[in-house]
Amino acid sequence: MTELTIPETGAEMRLDRYLRREIPGLTQGAIQKLLRTGKIRLNGARTEANARLALGDIVRLPETAATPAPRRERHVVKMDAARQRELEAMILYQDESVIVLNKPAGLAVQGGSGIAVHIDGMLDSLRFEAAERPKLVHRLDRDTSGVLLLARNGRAAQKLATAFRGRTVEKTYWALIVGVPDILEGRIDLSLKRVDLGGTSRAEPAHAKDPDAQKAITDYRVLDYAGKKFAWVQLSPHTGRMHQLRAHCFALGTPILGDAAYGGMFAENFSPQLHLHARQLHIPHPEGGFLTVEAPLPTHMREAFAYLGFSAPTTAPARRS
Repeated sequence: MTELTIPETGAEMRLDRYLRREIPGLTQGAIQKLLRTGKIRLNGARTEANARLALGDIVRLPETAATPAPRRERHVVKMDAARQRELEAMILYQDESVIVLNKPAGLAVQGGSGIAVHIDGMLDSLRFEAAERPKLVHRLDRDTSGVLLLARNGRAAQKLATAFRGRTVEKTYWALIVGVPDILEGRIDLSLKRVDLGGTSRAEPAHAKDPDAQKAITDYRVLDYAGKKFAWVQLSPHTGRMHQLRAHCFALGTPILGDAAYGGMFAENFSPQLHLHARQLHIPHPEGGFLTVEAPLPTHMREAFAYLGFSAPTTAPARRS
């Protein structure tokens, strides 16, 4: 048997798609047969083709099937003094094991077609004389701002990945939504599936029996509202599906302001940017205890809050307990 350790570039991909990408000549039919017979294992257990991978996962499969493709060269963003200052100004917290950034809206986490500047390409500039390059532990959509966690070494990355898989991480988002839900607090339990649209992807509701469906659960609570037109909502995802919060807000009938892909039209007096912010992350620290970090609102959301008369609490300092 051969073991493949899932790198940053494989996190959140479907198992079958990752294997097809990495192993030349391995067909979907062959993958399905190996899965049916238990010859492909994910973290030691039988699994399904649509299982979502996480950083540090271990995939075992027969050696005869596993000839990994050559690694693509990592795209490195050219840094100058100004860009280095901007990057370091994003740091909300750092210690020997983790770095937490306040990612600006509009900055991609990873590269892709037409994306020249991204966090992944700048991570060498956050070594601070450490032996290892920092590693992405989770992701935010390009247009979402807020808390982004990095591991400073492989050991920390594995522990944090385990925490995300084990659902011991508490993530809190703030959003401005168009309209006000009929019920001001509740849970959205709606499975989603990823739909590729030729160069882009979106999440759509899926029946639980759909083979591509992934369970997706989000708790929501309206914190304030302006008439019936806009509301400030707190979102707490229990799962981590692509575009989960955006798709769930749309399904609630109250899309996120500025989210044209999910029905959140632009509105006069507001920035056209997506009004979705990763406000807080509460996670087991790799060296013990818990780390809680909050990110201040981005400028476009602060301006929207002021216009609507919403008063957000001040950002608490990062704390480890």
